[in-house]
Amino acid sequence: MDLFNAKNITKRFANHTALEKVSISVPPQSIFGLLGPNGAGKTTLIRIINQITGPDEGELFFNGEKLKPEHVELIGYLPEERGLYKKMKVGEQALYLAQLKGLSKRDALKKLKYWFEKFEIQAWWNRKVEELSKGMQQKIQFIVTILHEPKLLIFDEPFSGFDPINVNLLKDEILNLRNNGSTIIFSTHNMASVEELCDYIALINKSKKILDGSVKEIRKQFKTNTYEFELNNIQNDIKSIMNGKFQLIDENKADNITKIKIKTETGILQNELLQAILPFAEIISFKEVIPCMNDIFISQIKNDNPFNS
Repeated sequence: MDLFNAKNITKRFANHTALEKVSISVPPQSIFGLLGPNGAGKTTLIRIINQITGPDEGELFFNGEKLKPEHVELIGYLPEERGLYKKMKVGEQALYLAQLKGLSKRDALKKLKYWFEKFEIQAWWNRKVEELSKGMQQKIQFIVTILHEPKLLIFDEPFSGFDPINVNLLKDEILNLRNNGSTIIFSTHNMASVEELCDYIALINKSKKILDGSVKEIRKQFKTNTYEFELNNIQNDIKSIMNGKFQLIDENKADNITKIKIKTETGILQNELLQAILPFAEIISFKEVIPCMNDIFISQIKNDNPFNS
């Protein structure tokens, strides 16, 4: 059973439809990427899940039950926009927010001590929030978001403001949370992070879901029968083996890298491509080129744009 489901969610604001019949299913103990360009409807869906606003149509389910106000205690939300009180001291505020999540002062202090030591930020405890950088503030918000160990975590652009070292630190912690039982909805524009972290994704564009599924299966779905070769001792022009069966995509002679596509209508298998190349060159390495999520994201958004036709 999925931990969270949204079914046919529609949300309108005045003359604007932010979401139109959007459905997602988030399996337990998974990282689910909620993707889309600016203005697609991602933040609206996140606000609906957090019960900040309600849908005009559709239903939401948490762990098999219709989403109720009390479920908010089982959800941790890290918004992209900072929500800390700038004049308060970091430790005082973290303790206050932890107690709002239902932790006793004793448990909150114990957990905060663990995380402040883990992130090596003990020295920040008595500093005011306004003294911290954007990334430092995000790190504090990350801690108070996960402190009460909610069943569902929602991270909206969690790496905003971080340097590469802290991005990797946060990625490791997100994976640890998933491996320790948390279910995570993760919204980002960074497609490299999607490939590193996400098990499943949904792509929203102009208020509608246009793609969803496991990252692994989606990448396979969009493969183009293109193969990359590292060749040595090339005896002849590689173009001479094309013969209407293959298409030369790229040839980098400096690095001996060649990309060739098998034309799908020919029904030819990769072994025949290897046999065609062998008389002309020594094959050092060979692999199928699987499109990255960034390429898939761009292609799907462009295909969904009426001005491209």
